[in-house]
Amino acid sequence: MGRHLLAVAAAVAVLAPFAAGYPWPMCGTTNTFAANSTYQANLNRLAATLPGNASASPNLYATGVVGAVPEQVWAMALCRGDANATACGSCLAQAFRDVQSDCPYSKDATIYYDPCTLHYSDVHTLGGNDDTGPTMDEYGVTNDGNVTSDPPRFNALLAALLNATADYAAFNSTRRFATGQADFLDKNFLKMYSLAQCPPDQAPVRCRKCLAGIIADGLPRFLNSIGGRVLWVNCTYRFETAPFYSGPAMVRLPSPGAGAPAPGPAVETLPEAGEGRRNYNVPGIVLAVVLAVLAALNLVACLCFWRRRRRRRRPTAEAKKPYPMYSTESEDVEMVDSMMMDVSTLRTATGDFDESNKLGEGGFGSVYKGVLPDGDEVAVKRLSDSSTQGEDELKNELTLVAKLKHKNLVRLVGVCLEQQERLLVYEYVPNRSLDLILFDTENENHEQLDWRQRYRIINGVARGLQYLHEDSQLKVVHRDLKASNILLDANMNPKISDFGLARIFDRDQTQAKTSQIVGTYGYMAPEYVMRGNYSVKSDAFSFGVIVLEIVTGRKNNDDRYNSIQSGDLLNTVWEHWEAGTVMELVDPSMNGSFPEGDVLRCFHIGLLCVQGDPAARPVMSSVVMMLGTDTISLQAPSKPGFVATDNSQNTAVTTTSVQD
Repeated sequence: MGRHLLAVAAAVAVLAPFAAGYPWPMCGTTNTFAANSTYQANLNRLAATLPGNASASPNLYATGVVGAVPEQVWAMALCRGDANATACGSCLAQAFRDVQSDCPYSKDATIYYDPCTLHYSDVHTLGGNDDTGPTMDEYGVTNDGNVTSDPPRFNALLAALLNATADYAAFNSTRRFATGQADFLDKNFLKMYSLAQCPPDQAPVRCRKCLAGIIADGLPRFLNSIGGRVLWVNCTYRFETAPFYSGPAMVRLPSPGAGAPAPGPAVETLPEAGEGRRNYNVPGIVLAVVLAVLAALNLVACLCFWRRRRRRRRPTAEAKKPYPMYSTESEDVEMVDSMMMDVSTLRTATGDFDESNKLGEGGFGSVYKGVLPDGDEVAVKRLSDSSTQGEDELKNELTLVAKLKHKNLVRLVGVCLEQQERLLVYEYVPNRSLDLILFDTENENHEQLDWRQRYRIINGVARGLQYLHEDSQLKVVHRDLKASNILLDANMNPKISDFGLARIFDRDQTQAKTSQIVGTYGYMAPEYVMRGNYSVKSDAFSFGVIVLEIVTGRKNNDDRYNSIQSGDLLNTVWEHWEAGTVMELVDPSMNGSFPEGDVLRCFHIGLLCVQGDPAARPVMSSVVMMLGTDTISLQAPSKPGFVATDNSQNTAVTTTSVQD
């Protein structure tokens, strides 16, 4: 995948793949290694040293080589130029764990986060090379939402800003890192922000050439978009209409003013050997591509839109009316409308909602497996007329799940609101929900739920919650986290589902209060049940319950497991913790095959999360860090907060009063 400016025009037709949910792993497809092999041992040695080396480096960058060919491993660890050393080390340590889970036994793999990038391979691919080989490609990520005011000026200014930022990163920064800012001065988007980066050991000219290539590749697909990024191991860039980096901008561009031509995109041309740096404004090839794509905007929009899985329905008199089920704010309406699917398509996909395709049911209605015309498997959530999920809950689920993208959140594929049907279409998750495997001893997968899988589920749920609470563009409190709302994919990776009761918080908001208590007994925090207070700490309580359920294989408030002194799982675990006998509660189906230290640590983290005082519970970023290393000392937990008991874990609690 060479990076040559003369190939820019082809980039309009050959789009790089859209990225899946955050973080973004990319797995090689040619070479693999065996478990417990020499290659695995070499990779583990790099995992133990490289995060610390990178975080201690002035450039937040490190490479390492371990072993001899053919079992040699080469790795690169790079943190964003505005990250601090602690965040850098934590991100890279997490990356080593995640990438081996996401790309099991791949000899070459890459994983991208906001703060860091990790790449390893059996071939040294970076530095003097211009190509990472045929197994690696770049990721493109585009934000939902478009600029509607003066798009030509926005797109031209964006091109100029990205290239100016790339210039600075390549030629004015030893870290090969730069941030930028431009004044758009629109009533909706006053400014735009940018970032560009290469590995610090790249030569300036090669860095600039790499950035020129991916900017030219990405610009056609980012037209009118409020944000996007291209991720590649050799270079990367990002832009947003909201600030996203730390510190002041290194590059600032003024607005050319409405109606005035924006400065053309400057691209660095490569000097011959011995020549110095030369800048040329507005190379014809790049400007021609930008203008040509502007003229063909509808075609490009259709290409990107198709990648969002469904074509929009033909407009009808009914379709032009605002849907009563969801927000009428223009951005939300456009986003949901873009995901509309025909009821006839979904009836065919599910065999007209045949009972043989039913995956499960609850207070909202039933879920059916379906196969779309393109062969994709989906899960269709069909809300019944008597559904406990009302219009507000449906609106929440539509607007939230469509905006939130993370590999540990279930992905919304489409929606249908035709012929009195209310249908939500999700990706199909073959192993269904955690509770069906964890608590059903007759389930064929129950005996196969080993410690490695259980730990992956715990860690994945924690990461999904961290994204909701701290890392996403929205700050979201789930409010109904429980084992039945954790879905498991083919590799037993967890995906948080059911956002009908979720609430969006302001960034500086710490809690909210409601007089309508909704949720599930056994998972609700005591301050929520008794006073209606909910926050990220009430989600942490629910998470703690799930952790203790996963470790013990027991359902909270299940009468079958009541001890003489206790009425629920939390009491039982606390009593054994105090007595020093908590390991007696580990799920016997694992037959003692587990690392005792890791299991004990999960008991400890679970108890920290279910403490009665919300302030004492850890935030999810701290939980993820606790799960990722045994070098962090954990404080002693206090007695758990206990909630009212109920015989059914699937009974929703509702008091009819004023909604929040």
